[in-house]
Amino acid sequence: MKNQKLRESETVELKKSLSELKQGLVSIAAILNKHHAGTLWFGVRNDGIIIGIDAGEKTLRDLSQSIASHIEPKIFPHVTLESLQGKNCIKVVFKGKDIPYFAYGKAYIRVADEDRQLSAGELKKLILEKHSDTLGWDSETFGAGIKTINQAKLKHFVKIAGLAWSSPVDVLEKLGVLKNSQLLNAATLFFSKAPSLQLRCAVFGGTTSATILDRHDFEGDILELIEEAQKYILKNIHIGMEVKGLYREDMPEISVEAMREAIINAFCHRDYRDPDYVRVAVFKDRVEIRNPGGLYGGLTIEELRKGNVSKRRNPLVAELLRRIHMVEAWGRGVPLILEKEPGVEFREVAKLFITSFDRPSFREIMGKKDTITKEKRMLPKETPKKPQRNPKEVILSVLKEQPSLSIRELAVQCEMSIHSVQHHINKLKEAGVIRHVGSTKAGHWEVKSGVDEY
Repeated sequence: MKNQKLRESETVELKKSLSELKQGLVSIAAILNKHHAGTLWFGVRNDGIIIGIDAGEKTLRDLSQSIASHIEPKIFPHVTLESLQGKNCIKVVFKGKDIPYFAYGKAYIRVADEDRQLSAGELKKLILEKHSDTLGWDSETFGAGIKTINQAKLKHFVKIAGLAWSSPVDVLEKLGVLKNSQLLNAATLFFSKAPSLQLRCAVFGGTTSATILDRHDFEGDILELIEEAQKYILKNIHIGMEVKGLYREDMPEISVEAMREAIINAFCHRDYRDPDYVRVAVFKDRVEIRNPGGLYGGLTIEELRKGNVSKRRNPLVAELLRRIHMVEAWGRGVPLILEKEPGVEFREVAKLFITSFDRPSFREIMGKKDTITKEKRMLPKETPKKPQRNPKEVILSVLKEQPSLSIRELAVQCEMSIHSVQHHINKLKEAGVIRHVGSTKAGHWEVKSGVDEY
């Protein structure tokens, strides 16, 4: 400390003398409420100049008693006399996690090197954060009785869950969402007559949110909004088709299983104390599912990708979804997403958790553009344009060389969309030019002998 100049910060406060005792104790409370630990010096100006203080053992005892008398809950700091540049100064080292702390009956928070009194709302939030493990939002009472329940929704839930119907009260108690004749918040998400839950969806014209092509807000219960989110995404991404036996099957560019799991996770694990919405954003190159509230219980994104499971922010909501087989008790949601969409990206931004899926259609389009641009650069200016080949000729040419390609693989080889390839394949089959032999996975295409053009 002899050569290092002290500076005020979010965890360090400097006071020139004990005449600033009250302000010093306010700083202790403010620092504890934000950082749970800090240091207070007496005998040092706020610019770091050491002026010293006349103090003995009695001064230290009186200071300790003042801290004990004016800060609640009580803390037990380490108060010592230190020599800085040959001058005596008092050092108070304190810590505590029993927030909120009050100095002279008021609560403060540290902002940079200043202390600001907490508003009623900020104080409430601080208390809720402290008790987040024991005061989960979904297990708090809603302040309403079973008259606000939509009985048809409750009966439908009971049927899907495979439970026996008796009466609304009995069922709600068995589900653990009725306490002292009062509904818990979790019940309102699933069974309310007038649900206030919202979902906000948008389609953007590029890779940023600069241009909005479509926007739609939905209101409903949690199950309705999960379905609406999935339908909105499927309506606004590319859907191809693949022939499986005698039937054609839709092939969205993003795995439906992975997408649905991400949507369920957004509603299951969001922070319901935050007034923001679950949001779906469809960009040209990706689809993002965003929910308020970052990862819970100290879990990191790296641990999440490894399949680690944290504490559940909304255990009652998760349990209700588990009963109707929408989530698993073993936390297999993220491993399933990674299995179906290995390129998925998870990130946290401004207390939002974001799941982002790439859109292969964008990569194909951009890759095709890059190829065309490169070819144009390589050609001399006087080179005439190469005539476009008939798409059916292209497909036939590729199938002759590689007869066991799937529709998706054929689309890549021909640099065409899955939908376009499927359309031309159907026309060729109708004309008797080609036919598929064997199963979808192990079969192959036969091209009619002697056919060079179509």
